[in-house]
Amino acid sequence: MTPAELRAFCLSFNAVAEEFPFNPETSVFKVLGKVFALSALDAEPLTISLKCDPEEAVRLRERHPEIVPGYHLNKRHWNTVTVGPLPDRQLRELIEDSYDLVVAKLPRAERLRLDRP
Repeated sequence: MTPAELRAFCLSFNAVAEEFPFNPETSVFKVLGKVFALSALDAEPLTISLKCDPEEAVRLRERHPEIVPGYHLNKRHWNTVTVGPLPDRQLRELIEDSYDLVVAKLPRAERLRLDRP
């Protein structure tokens, strides 16, 4: 997955905005103001940090050397994934899971607005 494809996929979900609160290089993808993904899209290697269920985060790290505890994030809830070694399909699933975890914590009225009760 290229940086442009990664960015486009993150922006394809409902109510997502890309912001740069930390520096001009780090894209922060938010759904209704809540972060679900971070990536320095110009970095080599390309990585993305994603929210993850804590138990699943550990399982993923054990199975995939390209998935490590979240860089500068809560290691229990975030993973950093090196893009490339992981199949695109699996990466897309991890991004969608991160989005869904964040949406699940939103107030019910906002979830309904997103068609994700």
